[in-house]
Amino acid sequence: MGKISHKRHIAKTITWRLVGTLDTILLSWIITGNPATGLKIGVSEVFTKMILYYLHERLWVRVNISESRKRHLLKTFSWRFIGTMDTVFISWIISGNPITGLKVGGLEVITKMALYYCHERAWYRINFGLDKIIRSEKWKKI
Repeated sequence: MGKISHKRHIAKTITWRLVGTLDTILLSWIITGNPATGLKIGVSEVFTKMILYYLHERLWVRVNISESRKRHLLKTFSWRFIGTMDTVFISWIISGNPITGLKVGGLEVITKMALYYCHERAWYRINFGLDKIIRSEKWKKI
């Protein structure tokens, strides 16, 4: 089996965080009616989510599920659980209202799962950070 570099996981972390942060800002703004609150919630999540996402990626390297669609669905659900809990907590703290936290987290379950699945599928087709052995095995499956 080949090797997946840390650079790949860092790049995936950054691209996902850009997509995820924009989604959080927009949802928080819509729910609270306040763009400043939406921005505070979205920006606050950047650091916690990048750390959590990187750790999630490193953990999933060790999971032996080769079928890509099944793997991506399982990763989507596991990440969404972790991400939603983080969002609910941060939204609650910033807004001061636990219901706001639950609303933002609840809506994110829908939007972020769809976005995350698409992000995983896109990265499955990108060879950045994969050694030659993995790249050749992956292209045999496509």
